Amino acid sequence: MNQGLSSATAEPVTNGNAFLALLKQIKPEIERRIAVRFDEKITRARTYGPAIAAMLEAARDLSLRGGKRVRAGLIAAGWIAAGGGERTLEPAIDAGVSFELLQSYLLIQDDWMDGDPTRRGGPSVHAALAKELGGEHIGATAAILASDMTWGLAVETLLSITGLSAERRLEVMQVFMRIHEDVVLGQQMDVLGKAEDVEAMHDLKTGSYTMRGPLSIGAALAGGSPALHAALARFAAPLGVAFQLRDDLIGTFGDHAETGKPVGNDIVAGKRTSLVAEAERLANEEERRALSRAHGRADADAAAIAAATRALVTSGARRAVEERQQALCEAAAKELASMPVSAAARSILVGVVDALRVRPAAPEARS
Repeated sequence: MNQGLSSATAEPVTNGNAFLALLKQIKPEIERRIAVRFDEKITRARTYGPAIAAMLEAARDLSLRGGKRVRAGLIAAGWIAAGGGERTLEPAIDAGVSFELLQSYLLIQDDWMDGDPTRRGGPSVHAALAKELGGEHIGATAAILASDMTWGLAVETLLSITGLSAERRLEVMQVFMRIHEDVVLGQQMDVLGKAEDVEAMHDLKTGSYTMRGPLSIGAALAGGSPALHAALARFAAPLGVAFQLRDDLIGTFGDHAETGKPVGNDIVAGKRTSLVAEAERLANEEERRALSRAHGRADADAAAIAAATRALVTSGARRAVEERQQALCEAAAKELASMPVSAAARSILVGVVDALRVRPAAPEARS
């Protein structure tokens, strides 16, 4: 697979990719400002006692533990595409901090909903707080409150961006709140596990705040035209789904160092990923049985997980998802060809597509 964005902890390897170079440029400042924002809140919380501060300290730890900052990079890309300029990234960086805080808020809740004890190679927030505070229930309760605080910090950070007219600030906030609404709707579809159209769920849950939303926020900050907003939305639509398909592939076939999660985590969690949806369509009876022995089974052993993973390959589900992911990336590249942006912005957006592409695995015959 393309390794540019896959590692849960490593710095991006740019390899001449303009988007990854932009990420490398802004990442240290994004993380410095995340730390500053949390430290301000933690200082206040400590006046009420260490157990109160622990809530925010756990959220801070997650927020600074190896995020790739893709959304912040996409905000900067949208800013540049709308003529904001590469030398004056200040508003885009602050908005990027806000989006990274939004991401932390969502991860805290997602991990609790899924019962995941790890995230980004360390403890999830509810697991860390259960250990710190002495119980699972109080840990989960504190984690939800930590996510609430992180969401508030995200909104506060976005509202604190200076130099915006009232009209532009309102537009940015309207986009931000619509993104939040989309993610909540998509998460409910995921939790219920009954999405008839898995890609529609991915578009809401992932595409809205991973691709379409950040690009739109960046363009709104720079006063982008309605035509540019529409072009960026067309470009982002296939990439939002492609991002999630890539995540599904890495979550099942990547190693622990890449995902920061236990091997087979998506399978035992019972997630209806794109791979599972394809297997429902393509698998034979033997493969279905192998998948059922591990899918949604917290007690599945390593052998059962391995057999279920093989079934996703031999059924052709992995190949189908890889091919769909490639087609989505090609669709985005086609939209980009006619987008009215500068050469510098075009190079960055080409880099977004290239960074997301998955290198298909070697063909494996159905057993």
